[in-house]
Amino acid sequence: MIHRIDGEYPGFVLDTKHTTYAFHVLPSGHLEHLHYGRSIHVDSLESLEPLTEKRAFEPGNVISYSSDYKTVILEDLCLEMSSAGHGDIREPFLTVVHADGSRTSDFRYLSDSISEEKPEFSPLPGSYSENGKTEHLVVTLQDASYSLTLELHYYVYPECDCICRSAKLINSSSESVQLERMMSLQLDLPDSGWSVSSFHGAWGREMTKSDVTLSGGKFVNESRAGSSSSRANPFFMLHRPDTSETIGDCFGFNLIYSGNHYSAVEVNAFGKTRVVSGIQPDGFRFLLEPGACFDAPEAVMTYSSEGFTGQSQNMHRFVREHIVRGSWKCKPRPVLLNSWEACYFNISESTLVSMAKAGKELGIELLVMDDGWFGDRSDDTRALGDWDPNPKKLPQGLGGLCKKINDAGLQFGIWVEPEMVNVQSRLYEQHPDWVMAIPGKPHSEGRNQRILDLANPEVVDYIIGKMTEVFSSAPITYVKWDYNRIFSDVYSPSLPPERQGETAHRYILGLYTIMKALTERFPDILFEGCASGGNRFDLGILSYFPQIWASDNTDALSRVRIQEGYSYGYPMSTVSSHVSACPNHQTMRDTPLETRFNVAAFGVLGYELDLRDLTSEDKKKIKEQISLYKQWRELLQQGDFYRGRSGNIHEWTCTAPDGSHAVGLLMQELVQPNTQSERFFARGLKRDATYLFYNYEQRINVKRFGSLINTMTPIHIRTDSLVHNVIARVVKMPGESEELLIPGDTLMDAGVKLKQAFSGTGYNENVRFFQDFASRLYFMEEK
Repeated sequence: MIHRIDGEYPGFVLDTKHTTYAFHVLPSGHLEHLHYGRSIHVDSLESLEPLTEKRAFEPGNVISYSSDYKTVILEDLCLEMSSAGHGDIREPFLTVVHADGSRTSDFRYLSDSISEEKPEFSPLPGSYSENGKTEHLVVTLQDASYSLTLELHYYVYPECDCICRSAKLINSSSESVQLERMMSLQLDLPDSGWSVSSFHGAWGREMTKSDVTLSGGKFVNESRAGSSSSRANPFFMLHRPDTSETIGDCFGFNLIYSGNHYSAVEVNAFGKTRVVSGIQPDGFRFLLEPGACFDAPEAVMTYSSEGFTGQSQNMHRFVREHIVRGSWKCKPRPVLLNSWEACYFNISESTLVSMAKAGKELGIELLVMDDGWFGDRSDDTRALGDWDPNPKKLPQGLGGLCKKINDAGLQFGIWVEPEMVNVQSRLYEQHPDWVMAIPGKPHSEGRNQRILDLANPEVVDYIIGKMTEVFSSAPITYVKWDYNRIFSDVYSPSLPPERQGETAHRYILGLYTIMKALTERFPDILFEGCASGGNRFDLGILSYFPQIWASDNTDALSRVRIQEGYSYGYPMSTVSSHVSACPNHQTMRDTPLETRFNVAAFGVLGYELDLRDLTSEDKKKIKEQISLYKQWRELLQQGDFYRGRSGNIHEWTCTAPDGSHAVGLLMQELVQPNTQSERFFARGLKRDATYLFYNYEQRINVKRFGSLINTMTPIHIRTDSLVHNVIARVVKMPGESEELLIPGDTLMDAGVKLKQAFSGTGYNENVRFFQDFASRLYFMEEK
């Protein structure tokens, strides 16, 4: 709820279910930030007084704002926004180069309004409410020296304790100005010593959590890759150093934007902390002509006193309810089979139909034809951009193939990468001026491809038209939208030299125009974002596509870490995860099929291997896995996700919002010798309810015991011999099963002591075979 506290210098209070955000207007016209954190009682100007900065004399070696306001020291105030000049030498909210060459701005309060309307900053995506009503505060500021107007927008989502911020700069003057920096969010805190958690990585190892504590200096989390990037996800947290999963102050921040981003946390000379987040200013320069305006993308922030989990739960609810939209928002996502790791570029109609039939027998619902189906596409050096089916591979086109897949009982989906082109393609030959490249200069490529210039409206219109043709050519129900390189040598042939600083941002605006048009034309298609895995995993993409391929790395050990990283800021309903073959194609690591499924089941489940090549035993296991997943799919995709322990033991729980049932994961990275005891701790249950806690009985392949088989047989069995393999087909070692009635508070606070793990001293049906990369799923149902 938004409250205006009336007076000559008004105050503003933004309340959510558990938080309060407050600021007011100073006599100088600046906006002083007063509080963001736990809910407090603020309902009058008098109640704001304890929160304001007190100063009788200015400190030494600082700049006073003016002779009329000598004790207004902008460098030592918590502000709602800041600009270059008049003494604030911290990270600015915005920087404008005026027509006279000056970079000094001085934005002061002009007016405000409160409504339940949220106009779009088209073509930028933003948050929304299903009922069309969003609490909205706009505070308008006017530059005291130049004819520039700045609108600060606040959107409040009380039920998930989230507040969004954005800004609009309007050039009301008769001269052009250059915008060099425009943030979306600024939060000034009165103290220091906060820790920053950011999420970094690379291809195949996205979302590694990194922590740093700031008592002075500056920390920057940024991308210059042209996308939100796997190098530095735009989501980050600010928290006390002793904050845990369940206790302690924790702020979360994210940006509804898919391009270059910049976030900084800075501690100044007076021990105050400033947080800014928005578009990357490096390389950004936007020309604002008279009458023109610039919209900053929305940023979202949340606060919880209940540690990382409280922050995550807020963000998860916000993303599920106010970012993801369309017909697939709450609809169960199908279990798919993707052709990539089974076929790579070597696909054909007969192969795909054969794979579909094999998948149907095991419970697969959707076949996805990945790269290699179009033009002369036999490898990654050619044909990208030629979006016509290869007649040799698909003699009956997409329509003919889709009919055969549908006749086999499966839905049909395809892979596309519309933003890219190979030099060896018909599209490039016809339109070399449609790519981002500096004319007449060498260009560095990634994955043998170049980026189409989405800053060019002609290119945007072409992609919309061509993809419309492709998606209309068959009853396609799923599209995987890929993006397999980063920006380099950024230049738009469609823009004049003085506007080249707009290229990266205009590219993203062009992308959003494409995505909006296609998702509106094809509302029933399930679109999945992809960018070499997680190179563009952000709230901008999720505003159009309800799920994103989290990483090209499908190794279960890597994935448990990657998905855990995403879980701090993103719900698992947005994370696509596949079971693949072993040895894994990215790490060459062998992990149990059970663990590959158990980890993938906590996202949007798919399979990416050749099911036709599996043993009958593995086919049976996968059929059972898919059946189990469908039984618990709604919970696993839309339930509340909780992290428990992390490290050598990974512990997750996905709980129904009403606490009536849950699924837990326990995974071990490496076995610890002679360690029999282990507990599982659930989260999110009802404390006073009783639950049936159980797992499904394990059946262990005798070959996993190696030569230990000789301790049980009257004759010597050579490992992997014919006799060994025959025995393995017939004999399965019984594994442990758990079945207990347990109070919810016991499950959460004391944990369940599980049956002992194998430790080299004996084995029977009461021993948990829990070796390297082993895992278990545990089920909890209220009785």
